[in-house]
Amino acid sequence: MAEVALITGASAGLGAEFARQLAARGMRLVLVARREDRLRALADELGNARVISIDLSAPDAAERLMADLDVVGETVELLINNAGFGQIGRFATLDGKRQREMIDLNVGTLTDICRAVAPRMIERKSGGILNVASTAAFQPGPNMAVYFATKAYVLSFTEALHEELKPHGVHVTALCPGPTRTEFGDVAGFGGNGMFDRIAMTAPFVVAAGLAGLGKNKAVVVPGAINKIGAASTRFAPRSIVRKIAGAIKY
Repeated sequence: MAEVALITGASAGLGAEFARQLAARGMRLVLVARREDRLRALADELGNARVISIDLSAPDAAERLMADLDVVGETVELLINNAGFGQIGRFATLDGKRQREMIDLNVGTLTDICRAVAPRMIERKSGGILNVASTAAFQPGPNMAVYFATKAYVLSFTEALHEELKPHGVHVTALCPGPTRTEFGDVAGFGGNGMFDRIAMTAPFVVAAGLAGLGKNKAVVVPGAINKIGAASTRFAPRSIVRKIAGAIKY
């Protein structure tokens, strides 16, 4: 079977940048997202890439995705679980269906895909899984309650998986970027203003840090000095203070 790098959420932002940097390393790519036109444009740009257009928030998304790979004889050597989105607003006023889609995508499908690829990586005693979490994972997030909670899950789950798969030669890393210049802020509802834009990093920097950390089998990668300080500070401050600070941020 042909070994590939599977990248979810590859149509824009960090996902597209992961594709570019991995293509530069000569890897064969499978690009996954809903927006087929963007995926095909990226595949044409990069060359050695195949496109799968699918709504990853659907309950059977991971099963259908893996079936597609099996049909064409591909096995996942590197998984980049990047698909996800956030929403800003009070939990009780945001659309409940949309918030559930966020949980299904950010948590459910990410977990399902990891479960699908891990056994074969263990058998081969090689492979890598990079799950994109966030600095949001380190504290609760009033006004983005569900999003912060999903990323806390991704971080905890990935750290546990790192320990389980380490003895089998499989690298597992949680990438925890802070604000980054992608479409994420626009989708979430706070792009174009506030602290987000003042401290945002570039996608190439974040992706390079993530891939470097995965290569060294670091359990957690937090790119950028400011983000490292922020993530570390939550360990020492009382939770009541951390909650208030997070809730006071103006996006």
